[in-house]
Amino acid sequence: MPVPTYDKFIEPILRHLAAHPSGTSAKEAHEAAAKVLGLSESDRQELLPSGRQLVYKNRAGWAHDRLKRAGLSSSPRRGFWKITPQGLEFARIHPSPLADRDVQVLAFEYMDVPLRPDSLGELPLPPPALPGMPSRDALASPDDRLEEALAELRRTLTAEVLDALASVSPSYFETIVLDLLHRMGYGTSRTDLQRVGGSGDGGIDGVISLDKLGLEKVYVQAKRWQQTVGRPEIQAFYGALAGQRANKGVFITTSVYTPQALDFARSVERIVLVDGKRLASLMIDHEVGVSARIIKVPKLDSDYFDEESV
Repeated sequence: MPVPTYDKFIEPILRHLAAHPSGTSAKEAHEAAAKVLGLSESDRQELLPSGRQLVYKNRAGWAHDRLKRAGLSSSPRRGFWKITPQGLEFARIHPSPLADRDVQVLAFEYMDVPLRPDSLGELPLPPPALPGMPSRDALASPDDRLEEALAELRRTLTAEVLDALASVSPSYFETIVLDLLHRMGYGTSRTDLQRVGGSGDGGIDGVISLDKLGLEKVYVQAKRWQQTVGRPEIQAFYGALAGQRANKGVFITTSVYTPQALDFARSVERIVLVDGKRLASLMIDHEVGVSARIIKVPKLDSDYFDEESV
């Protein structure tokens, strides 16, 4: 099952904290919520698109953020969560399960409340009832929305890269492929990647010397095609490798491969196939024909404010 949106984590986190009024570690709260929501081990291994954080822990963290802003919980120290007296009272007068309206109020109506209690330590006044159920986009955490936006930008850029590749000449496409392989770390220098191309190339478009003496080489074929690449083309490339007495080859295309082509490449083991989608992705990752801008996402450095660690 997909990991639920962060609003679904609010009640499990609240109930766990209410059951441990002296406080609990964030890790224990994460696991308790995951158990209540029935997340499998594979669900718990799901990562955000950035690959930097587990999805369920990210959403549990945002659920706790909403509880803090509503005055129901606190973080006395890093990685430690504790329910407030207001939180205990809220849990007492709102038996499980929480009404949809109560969850909506906690998820959305305190988003702009600063994360510090007012002078009286009172719970902010409850907001008016919401008119309807929020959309899934509204239920996404800020991290989710950021990741989704980045994923959308990447999908759009992938299509743009493939369109750009379709407009270059076959010879320049071969140069682009060698530039990419060099940026990926193949060859001791750019001069170690040579474009062959032309008639009589035997199906070889480029050669990569993996060592300074050129004793170990990888042969490359680059096809700027629209049609599907089939098994005959891969077999011909394999034959060209045999003619060069080569044991490593990379076949790169802007299109896709047939299942038969993929099966043949797997059966001979020494050929790697790269289709258009993967080619564009590699160009984006290694910034070949692509520029990137750095977006700074501010985050509190709690260690800085920990006087005991100074």
